[in-house]
Amino acid sequence: MSGRAVFSYENRTMLILGLAFGWAFFDRLSLGFLAPFLEEDLHLNNTKLGMLASALALTWAISGFGVASLADYFRRRKILLVTSVMLFSVCSATSGLATSFLMLLMARLLLGLVAGPVLPLSQSIMAAESSDHRRGFNMGVVQNFFSSILGDFAAPLILVAIAAAYGWRTALYIAAIPSLIVAVLIAFFIREPKDKIIGGANSARWSASVKSLLGYRNIWVCAVISCLMVSSLLIQLTFLPIYLVRSQGLTPAHMSYVMSALGISSVLSSILVPALSDRFGRRPTMALFAFVGVLSPGAAIFLAAPLSLLLPAVAIGFLVTGCFPLFMATIPSETVPSHFVATALGLIIGLGNLIGGFGAPTAAGMAGDVFGTSAPLWIAAALLFGAGLASFLLRETAPRIVGRMPPSQISAA
Repeated sequence: MSGRAVFSYENRTMLILGLAFGWAFFDRLSLGFLAPFLEEDLHLNNTKLGMLASALALTWAISGFGVASLADYFRRRKILLVTSVMLFSVCSATSGLATSFLMLLMARLLLGLVAGPVLPLSQSIMAAESSDHRRGFNMGVVQNFFSSILGDFAAPLILVAIAAAYGWRTALYIAAIPSLIVAVLIAFFIREPKDKIIGGANSARWSASVKSLLGYRNIWVCAVISCLMVSSLLIQLTFLPIYLVRSQGLTPAHMSYVMSALGISSVLSSILVPALSDRFGRRPTMALFAFVGVLSPGAAIFLAAPLSLLLPAVAIGFLVTGCFPLFMATIPSETVPSHFVATALGLIIGLGNLIGGFGAPTAAGMAGDVFGTSAPLWIAAALLFGAGLASFLLRETAPRIVGRMPPSQISAA
């Protein structure tokens, strides 16, 4: 690859947008990793931990869909993205000011409100700036690569180390700084994208109502998968750290190693899974890795010791995270008219966070308090299995695969 290709606008866009969502995800996951430090100070139990995750997911869903719809209507994705990134940096620090559960709950509601638009806006820009043969790869990097490095791998190591040395409040204050830098990068190096036709969707302009979007089979199937997979991921990220410490006897340091191993797996999956979908198709890739994902909660329940068995088993299961950019971004962007991509992405991400993210963590926390600490992980495994079954309902959209179909099958797809 030539130097000019390496430093192309497409690659620069992918890098900056990936950093934007990576830091948003870092902030979103922070309370889960800091739970062992928070629970005594703010008197938290499983139900309250679930409520904190659900509160953020609720406002994340509402603002994600609402702002994405405004971005499509006014054709102003860049300025809305810069504003969202700057605001969630400021709001992230407010969590460190909380002196009670109620104050922390309000802080997370506010954070979700300003951070929700970051992913649909970033992915709609990336879809417009991507080459056809790289769309799955680019959108996978934006959504998973940096979020995995920063949110899954670096966050548990950095936050736990800072909290152990200086307290959990300081950890949250420091975590808010990098997002301001990313906002400046977006403002200076990302341009407002021009709409172009993606996939075979009809380009005629129409009102992008929820009913209209759900008329596309892939959109409602992706919405169902989003509800299932977002639920499973947030349940695991909320309750796995505290489960490993409380029930399996790991120290906070050993717990951080396990969670960082998940981050390494997510980094690999962000490249592997979308690239495989570009070559072999979206549908088979989605189904395969959804079923592989069941291994992660199962291993946490049955293979707590030794770490030499737990780490690789849970890491393999977390390869499922590579599916998220497929059903949240790539498949929808190849299904609907390009000028309503942000709205479609906001709908799928919003429903996943509203139904899956808002309801699931609280329900799983209640189940953990009633039926035992492993109950949330059993629920997470069942949700992933359901997502694997739902993936078979998808219609193929990968350009490489659709291009091989006879014209009649392309039209049907």
